Amino acid sequence: MPLPSPSLRRPLARLAQASRAAYPTWRHRLLFLFGGLCVGLAAVVMAKLADGAQGLFRQMRDTWSWIPFLLAPAGFALAAWLARTVFPNAQGSGIPQVIAARAIDAPALRHSLVSLRVAFGKIVVMCLGLLCGASIGREGPTVQVGAAIMAAVGHLTPERMRGLLLAGGAAGVAAAFNTPLAGIVFGIEELARSFESKSSGLIVATVIAAGLTSLAILGDYTYFGTTDARMPLSAGWLAVPVIGVLGGLLGGVFSRIVILFGTGLPGRLGALADGRPVLFAALCGLGVALCGAASGGTIYGTGYEEARAILHGEEAARLDFAPLKLAATVLSSISGIPGGLFAPSLAVGAGLGAALHPLFAGLPIGALVLIGMVAYLTGVLQAPITAFVIVTEMTQDHAMMIPLMIAALIADAVSKLVCREGLYHALARGIVLRSAQANPPSLA
Repeated sequence: MPLPSPSLRRPLARLAQASRAAYPTWRHRLLFLFGGLCVGLAAVVMAKLADGAQGLFRQMRDTWSWIPFLLAPAGFALAAWLARTVFPNAQGSGIPQVIAARAIDAPALRHSLVSLRVAFGKIVVMCLGLLCGASIGREGPTVQVGAAIMAAVGHLTPERMRGLLLAGGAAGVAAAFNTPLAGIVFGIEELARSFESKSSGLIVATVIAAGLTSLAILGDYTYFGTTDARMPLSAGWLAVPVIGVLGGLLGGVFSRIVILFGTGLPGRLGALADGRPVLFAALCGLGVALCGAASGGTIYGTGYEEARAILHGEEAARLDFAPLKLAATVLSSISGIPGGLFAPSLAVGAGLGAALHPLFAGLPIGALVLIGMVAYLTGVLQAPITAFVIVTEMTQDHAMMIPLMIAALIADAVSKLVCREGLYHALARGIVLRSAQANPPSLA
C-alpha cells in the first residue's frame, strides 16, 4: 500500500496527535455521564424501596394498631446501632457528609464519608427507618448516594473530586423529585455555597443523565401533581409575610435543636445521646410512636401522601398535624438514624399553610399550602432559592412564583435570627472537626 504523500502526512499527524490529546477528556466525560445514569437508577431504586417500606409499615399498623409502640423503639435502636457500627458515617441526612467530604483534602477521610459501602448502608438503614415509622425522607440519602457513586466513577480523576461530589449530590436531588433545575440550584446554593464555573458543565451533564434515567423508568411526572393556585392582588397577600415569619421561626427552631444534638448537647440529655446512643434512639422511636397515636397515624414516613392530599383539597388537615409532624421529624433527626428532611419539611409546611386557612378564607387553600411549604423548607435549610424553585417544579405552578419568592426571603431572614448558621453546614463543620481530631496530621 503506498504511503500518503508528504502533503498529507503533516495534517494526518496533527489529527492523530489531537485525537490522543482529546481521548482522556472524552473518556472522563463518558465516565461522568455513566455516573449520572447510575445516580438516576439509584434514585429510582431508593424511591421504590422507600415506598415499599412505608407501605409495609402502613399495612402492619392497620392490622395491629399497637405495633408502632413496639416497632418504632426497636427499629430506631437497631437502625442507630447499624449506622454507628456496621455502616459508620451513614447517620443522619447525608448532605452534611457530602459538604464535609468536599472540605476534606485527605483522600482516605473523604472516602470514609462517600464510599459505596456507606451508600449501601444508607439505603438499607433508611428503609429500615421507614419500615419502623420514622418521619424521614429519602432525598438527603439520595444526595450522599449520588456523591458516592460519582466519587467511585471518577476515582481516576482525583483532581476533580470536589466537582464530582457536587455533581453527584445535585443529581441526587434532581432524580429524587424529578426537579432538574432545583438540583442544579441546590448544588450551587447549598452544597457549594458559591458558583464554580469549572463544575457547572459537569453538574448540568450529570443532572441530565440522572434525570433521563428517572424519566425513562418512571415517566414524566410532577412530584405533587399539577396545581393552578393563584394569589389575587388583595388584602389576602398579608398571608405571605405571616406564613413566611411562622415558617422561618419554626424552621429555625427545628434547625437549632438538631444542631445542638448533632454538635454535642451539654447536660444529662446530651450525655444520654452521646453515651447511650442506641438507648436514646429507642426513646426517640417511642416519642415518634406517641406522636403517631396523637395524630391518628398521619405523621409517619415521608409525609408525601398527606401533603399531596392537603395541597389538592382531598383531605382536610388536622390542626395538630404540623406540630406533631415537626416533633416526629425532630425526634427522627436527633436519633441518629439515616433519613432526609426535604419531604417531611414540605409536609410540615403544608400543614402549617392549611392550618391558617380559616384566617385567610378568601384565598385558595392550595396557595396557602404552597407558601407554607416554601416558608418552612426555607426556615430549615436557609436556602431560599432552592426552596421556591423545588416547590415550583414539583407543582408546575408558575403563577405563584412571586409570592413564593417573597415568603422564602422573609422565612430565610427570620430563620437566621433564631439559628445563625445553616443546618447542613453546621453539622458538616462538626464532621470535619471530629475527623481532624480522630486523624491528626503527622508531624514527620
